[in-house]
Amino acid sequence: MLDTPAAARLADVPTLSLAGQATDPDGFARDLGGSFERFGFAIVADHGIPPDLIDRAWAQTTALFALPEEEKRGHHRAGGGGARGYTPFRTEIAKGASVVDLKEFWHVGRELPAGHRHAARMAPNVWPDRPAAFRETFTEMFAALDTAGDRLLSAIARHLKLAPDWFDHAVADGNSVLRLLHYPPIPPDAQGERAGAHEDINLITLLLGAEEAGLELLDRSGGNGADRWLSIRPPEGALVVNVGDMLQRLTNHVLPSTTHRVVNPAPERRGRSRYSMPFFLHPAPDFLIATLPGCVTADNPDRYPTPITAHDYLHERLVEIGLAAPTRPS
Repeated sequence: MLDTPAAARLADVPTLSLAGQATDPDGFARDLGGSFERFGFAIVADHGIPPDLIDRAWAQTTALFALPEEEKRGHHRAGGGGARGYTPFRTEIAKGASVVDLKEFWHVGRELPAGHRHAARMAPNVWPDRPAAFRETFTEMFAALDTAGDRLLSAIARHLKLAPDWFDHAVADGNSVLRLLHYPPIPPDAQGERAGAHEDINLITLLLGAEEAGLELLDRSGGNGADRWLSIRPPEGALVVNVGDMLQRLTNHVLPSTTHRVVNPAPERRGRSRYSMPFFLHPAPDFLIATLPGCVTADNPDRYPTPITAHDYLHERLVEIGLAAPTRPS
């Protein structure tokens, strides 16, 4: 049994201060890990991303999606799996869904120097001529989110009884993606949802812009055997952070990748746009996702005895959501 969208209630996801990590790293790690184990989500304030940078990024995002459709589509790279640049409205589809999502988005990835060993698997960025200062703003924003993500991964490592720098080798030059999301106005009778129920592919996702209603997580501990949808409304400027499938696989489901969605607003509010800015933190393409021994017990046997590289896992998932074509057998 599953609650309907109208029945969604506010999730009791705690708001944590990343500033507390400096004075009590073990306490912050315990609280973050506990929130992840319960919900697969956490809310993180005091994350260190400058407010003026966030304001500039929102202004640039709004201006980008206000550009003419033809101009935006000029930055779409067909066959690129949506890795960089523009992906048009009604392109991505949630795994197992029958209708496409009601969104358009732009991807910014890591800037690599010429001749880098990952250059063949990490496409170069697509930078538009306008809005002005777009490249400078989102290069800075990517770096700020990358830094915040490293701090959160250090806490996750502590929670898992690993060295605090355990993830450093995994995410050095990682294939992380900053997504600028626009959910355009939709008619009252629109088919589909702004983002259908799905799980993220990566290690963790850091999301700005969840203050606007719509984000919901699926709680499988609702009692009475009923799954239920819970809405998430963080404080202004806070990050919503969730576990992705790669981290779920790495931890043998000790840290769960929770199903979530973005529901359509009430019919009278569907004439308004919604914007958000998720940062999908990925390991490097050649990182081997192999179950952590400390996450395997008699009660929780290894679900994934065969490791897989982050690149191969990402490709499998991009095929499932309609952003990449299956690899042809040789």
